[in-house]
This record gives sequence, structure tokens and C-alpha cells, in this order.
Amino acid sequence: MQQKLTAALQTLYSTRKDAPHLIRMMMQMSDPIDRAVLRSAVDVTMLRYPYFCVELRKNDGQYVFEHNTRPVVISDTLEGTQLNSESSNYHMIAFSAENDWIVLDVFHGLTDGIGAYEVIRTLLYYYCSEKYSVQLSREGIRLAGDQISAEEWEDPTSSLSRQPDAMQPQMLPALVLTGYPGLLNDHKKTVHSIALSEAEFMSFNSENKGSPGTMTALLLSRAVAKLHPEAAAPIRIIVCVNQRKALRAPLAHQSLVGFSALEYDRQLRSLPIGQQVTEFRRRVHEQSGDEAMLSSLGSAVSFAAALADMKTDEQRLDAMNAADAMLNRNMTAVISYVGKAGFGDAEKYIRDFRTWTRCPDNGIIVEIAAVNGRFIMDIIQPFSDPVYVNGFLQQLKENGVAYEHLGVRELTLPNIKLPWSE
Repeated sequence: MQQKLTAALQTLYSTRKDAPHLIRMMMQMSDPIDRAVLRSAVDVTMLRYPYFCVELRKNDGQYVFEHNTRPVVISDTLEGTQLNSESSNYHMIAFSAENDWIVLDVFHGLTDGIGAYEVIRTLLYYYCSEKYSVQLSREGIRLAGDQISAEEWEDPTSSLSRQPDAMQPQMLPALVLTGYPGLLNDHKKTVHSIALSEAEFMSFNSENKGSPGTMTALLLSRAVAKLHPEAAAPIRIIVCVNQRKALRAPLAHQSLVGFSALEYDRQLRSLPIGQQVTEFRRRVHEQSGDEAMLSSLGSAVSFAAALADMKTDEQRLDAMNAADAMLNRNMTAVISYVGKAGFGDAEKYIRDFRTWTRCPDNGIIVEIAAVNGRFIMDIIQPFSDPVYVNGFLQQLKENGVAYEHLGVRELTLPNIKLPWSE
């Protein structure tokens, strides 16, 4: 079955060699990986997700996803393999394993964190069942042999009408983190990983009427404000929002991520933390209502259609470069949290979990996962200087939230082979 690219078209043309648009999820298991068992688990898992077994093709001048019957690759090192290339059997999804780690890499235009979690739930069910010779509950787990409904296959944005470009309210450019005086902006992309007790952090959120995403956005805003007390530009945190609710499409596999913009303005700064996070939650609710989400989706569909109407790849690349530059100007940082992983009975076999994705040019993205009793925050930044991470950790400390710094690593993501750069 052929799948037309709509919103995925924007992601494709936004991908660069030095900034591939993909999701990387890494699981450290309780024992060394059994390669034969993993191979079996991947094969049966991908039978459940035929809409992820695709290759990128050009048909009548338009890029589409077509079914790919080749095996999904499992690399021997955590470096992974280049997607959409011979080494990945031309898939846009791949796995790798080394020692006790399993890694999933998937093109972000193919799905989002919610879709990736579904794949991992299935994979872990099959892998842990065979590896440990146990009977795991299949509740909430998609398995091979299930009837795959049309709601999983169909792109819910395809029914949205193309809208004329609406006049968007002008945003003041946001505070740029790379402009901090004394910052060592060495362009070395790094990831600091922080672990919190899930029970303790949720208790802290409950006491202050917050949620993990909005509380993280607030604590990071407070840290940035302390480092930039006289900055005129607004501190604007982008919180990722699931668009499936507005589309009435809870089973859709596509990448369906919207955004709420949270500004840490002067009026907000004078309030106690509980009122601050309550206001952030109110703003997220206001911006993520059905009407707001559908309006945003309509604009995205219109932009994707405009891209498709362009005559050359060069024109599309220029358009996406301009759109990305505008996004980078308008945000200070991004918070991404899709909710508890819910990996079922297999979760107890996971010692560690990391979520990596493309790094913003000038800001920070915080990827949050809730796995096996811990929140794990991967703070991804385009420089090695820990000044903002340290400021965030200080906010946790001042508010009585215990944490463990799991270390810092260089951000390394596999490339995606782009058809126009061959």
C-alpha cells in the first residue's frame, strides 16, 4: 500500500545531514542482549506494523512511502545505520544492539513518540517473553495477528481542507540561549541525562497542581530567567502537544505533534511557583483545544500542499529552511513528554531509557520519559557548556526535588540518506 506524504513532507525537507529528523530511543536491559532472540522479536514486531515497513519512492514527481518487504536491519553497534540507504535495506526504521542496550531509530516524519512507544511495547513483549521464558500480560500491547484497523493506517490530516494562509499574530523573537555572555558556544551537541523518582516528582507536581511537562517548562524558564535577569527578549518555551485528540484519531500512526508556546513574562515571575505552573497549564489547555489544534493543522496541511506544488527540490528546501529559521527565532527551548511509557510487564527488565532527537540550532530540547518508576530527562543542547543544565538542576534542588545526574554524552544520531543529495 502506498502512503502519500503530507506533514511528513515538511519533516523530510527539514532534514539535514548534520541534523537528521529522527527519534532515537535507547533501552538498557537487565542482561546482555540475545541477538537471536532480538532478531526473532524484531521480525514478528514488524509484521504488526506494516505501515512502518516502507521505503521512500518518487511517483509522478511526488515522494511517497511504498511497502518494503526487506528485513528491518539490526546493527551490531549503537551507532546504528543510515536510514533510507542500502545499509538499512532502504527502511526508514532500524534497530541496533550492543552489550545490554537495544536502540530504535525511526524517521520523525514517519511517526512521533507515541507511535514509537507502540513499536517498543510490542518488541519488548516478544523479546522478554522469549528471553526470560515468561508469560507476560498482553494488555495494551499490539501483537502480530491483530486486525489492523483503518484508523491506524489512514492519515487523519488528509481529510482537512487546504486553507488560505491566515494572518498569524507577530511574535517577538525569543531569547536565544547561545547569546548568554561567557557561554562556550563550541557547537558540540551534547545530552545531559537526569533521573528523578517518578513518585516523588509526581507528588511535587500534585502539591503545586502541575504536570510533568508544564513543571519542567516552568523550572527551565526560571533557570533561564535567573541567568538572564535583564533580557528584553521573551523566554518562550514550546511544549509539544498530541494532535490526535483534536483529530478524533487516537490510533493514527503518523507524526501528529502540535505546540503550545509558554512565555515566562514579568507578571508571572512575581507569583509563587504553584500559581506559575497553574497559569502555564491554563495556557497549554487554551492553546491545545480542538479549534486551535485544527486551525494549526489546517495551516500545516496548506504549507505541505504548497511544498508539493513547488517545481523543484531546491525550492522546497529553501522554503523549509526559512520555516525552520522562523521556528528557531521564536523559541528558547522545547519540552517533549508523551506520558508514561506503559511498556507493561516487560518494563521491570529495563534499567535505563533514553530519548534523543534532533537538536535545535540555538536552544534546548528536553525529552522526558517515564519508565520503570523513574522520569528520565534528556537535555539536548547545541553546545557543551552546562550553564543552563546547572541552572535547571539548581531549580530542582531549591524546590526539594531529588535527582541523579546520569552523565553527559555527545549527541550522535544516524543520518538519513536524502534523495536529492545522492
